Amino acid sequence: MSVTDKPAAENSWSETVKVVVQALLLALVVRTLLFQPFNIPSGSMKSTLLVGDYLFVSKYSYGYSRFSLPWPLDGLNFSGRIWGSEPKRGDVVVFKLPKDNATDYIKRVIGLPGDRIQVKQGLLHINGEPVKVEAAEPFVENDFYGVKIKTRAYLETLPGGVTHTILKREDGGFQNNTPEYVVPAGHYFMMGDNRDNSQDSRFLDAVGYVPYENLIGKARIVFFSIDEGAQAWQVWTWPWEVRWKRLFGLL
Repeated sequence: MSVTDKPAAENSWSETVKVVVQALLLALVVRTLLFQPFNIPSGSMKSTLLVGDYLFVSKYSYGYSRFSLPWPLDGLNFSGRIWGSEPKRGDVVVFKLPKDNATDYIKRVIGLPGDRIQVKQGLLHINGEPVKVEAAEPFVENDFYGVKIKTRAYLETLPGGVTHTILKREDGGFQNNTPEYVVPAGHYFMMGDNRDNSQDSRFLDAVGYVPYENLIGKARIVFFSIDEGAQAWQVWTWPWEVRWKRLFGLL
């Protein structure tokens, strides 16, 4: 090695370190201020979101609170939201569970501050009026043994015009016959699209009304999806276990 090679090698190593640091900083900025990835571990949002879906959530949609910032910024002691913008009815939202302010939940915004929400015989009522529903093609999935299971599906249109698919197995039980809830100021009423299999704001002791401050962001796009029970890191199984048709689906 000549005496001129060493400085060149050191300079190359320095440039590599600089590029890596810049990439890490860029990734931190994107995750903190723009988009954060989440995966779906349960079926409470079927058929909109399936177990094994991976999605990007926009952090900027509702502004920033101490709950929407990553570690170590989540330890900052401030209340409220910076550059806040209120969610709209029908948004699919990731939020921190009010019970512990730590667990991430994803549900749909059904009730806005001041709304009266009630479910009667499985039909959602908002401010005393039943929402519009119409029958849709049943949702079909395979059970553990590969047997096809059909679940009743409906198109539900919320006040404001957002239409989405909900699943229902029955019209009885507490979750389908609730008292009337009055959403407090600064809070939101969340429900899962899989109405008979969702722990949401109908259960006041478990979830209840979600404070505006607890919102993390709005679900935007499914960037990856793999069959329930499959392992995403096992890339050799992707050809037959990735749900290719769900990739890059907008929410």
